[in-house]
Amino acid sequence: MNQELVKRGCNVTSDGRPIVGIKPPDLLEILMGIDEKSFLIPCHVWTPWFSLYGSMSGFDSIEECFGDYSKYIYGIETGLSSDPSMNWRIKDLQSRSILSFSDSHSPMKMGRENTVFQIKNNKLNLKSFNYDDIRLAIMQDHKAKLKIGYTTEFYPEEGKYHYTGHRNCKVVYSPKDTKEKGTTCPVCGRGLTVGVMERVEALASSAENISSKPGKSGIAWIMDPTKNHPPFAKLVPLNEIIAEVLSSTPASLKVKSMFDNLTERFGSEFEILLKTPIDEIAKFAGDAMAEAILQVRNGDIFIEPGYDGEYGIVKIKSSSKVSEARETQEQLGLI
Repeated sequence: MNQELVKRGCNVTSDGRPIVGIKPPDLLEILMGIDEKSFLIPCHVWTPWFSLYGSMSGFDSIEECFGDYSKYIYGIETGLSSDPSMNWRIKDLQSRSILSFSDSHSPMKMGRENTVFQIKNNKLNLKSFNYDDIRLAIMQDHKAKLKIGYTTEFYPEEGKYHYTGHRNCKVVYSPKDTKEKGTTCPVCGRGLTVGVMERVEALASSAENISSKPGKSGIAWIMDPTKNHPPFAKLVPLNEIIAEVLSSTPASLKVKSMFDNLTERFGSEFEILLKTPIDEIAKFAGDAMAEAILQVRNGDIFIEPGYDGEYGIVKIKSSSKVSEARETQEQLGLI
């Protein structure tokens, strides 16, 4: 792929996400010309500036973007500022796979969103899988051995383009606000950066209609009422939860130490966030940590949406146990 792009004058080493100056249908034609089993997944599809459905993209549908090649777009990636339920409302995506991935720009944040593949038939003794198994699962091909079981998501409000606004002018609008006030900044008079929720409302073919189903460990699984798509759960990264309980920053040494201790004890961040019994976490890390993780599983958190390049704020609500833990930290002179 790199060789073919370089032949066309593209500088593929300039950035992790180079601008190649090739129209989407031509890019997909090049890709499939290299190998017919190649496929393209449009990523963070709602980001305003360079994404498929972004307010500045010029496209309102996959067909407008890829033309005759749109039939080869089998799935899209939601990005940080949207979650699957927002994408379920788009007619284009009713029969396509909704995927969640994380890039590696920030090593600590790798995996903050992910897609979990499961064996399609429990009777199938599948001990390994390959590229074709993943490809066919995303295509929802009847020959696939795997299926998309679920995804885990960043809270979309924490994404930096969730709402409409102007960062420099401190103006932030919800879709309800823009209906009443428009998309012109009341401070500087320029157009506001149109956020993801505004675009979803503009392109949606159906109203929001979701339901949640509590899991065994207290996870609030969000279900597609049409059953076209698998469920998903919204999580907060473990280091951010620890930082809230310890009244510290996610990058601090004491947060890192607790993160390492927890993952060494219970196996992995996802094991802790999704599966580990709360009473086991309490025994190892204290009641406040256990309660904070349970609040995340239940979705009982405080959210301030992001806008115009400004990340949103997601915080653990101050329960009695979390508050006690913070007070103890203050008394010990640790914060």
